[in-house]
Amino acid sequence: MTKSKAKTGPLDRVFMVLADAIRRRMVHLLAERERTVSELAEPSDISLAAISKHLKVLEQAGLVQRSIQGRTHFCTLRPEKLTGALDWITIYRSFWSSASTPWPKH
Repeated sequence: MTKSKAKTGPLDRVFMVLADAIRRRMVHLLAERERTVSELAEPSDISLAAISKHLKVLEQAGLVQRSIQGRTHFCTLRPEKLTGALDWITIYRSFWSSASTPWPKH
């Protein structure tokens, strides 16, 4: 089975989506408050079209919800969709914190 055809679960999708720095920045901004698409594009050097593509990826993963009022698109973070990733990281956080020896170097 090729990588593109492999089935992925919600946790896999969240980590794939968050692997991109632009999308992580968008999640960070949305964690502060609801934003318009234009507000999400402001601090970036990329086009509004590129921001829209990143936003679609976030929406498809369920991390962002968009509402439309007139011509303005408002985006809201759905933090409950990050719960699985947080749970996974929490398990390993205690492992990393309690590790008495440094990680082996390869």
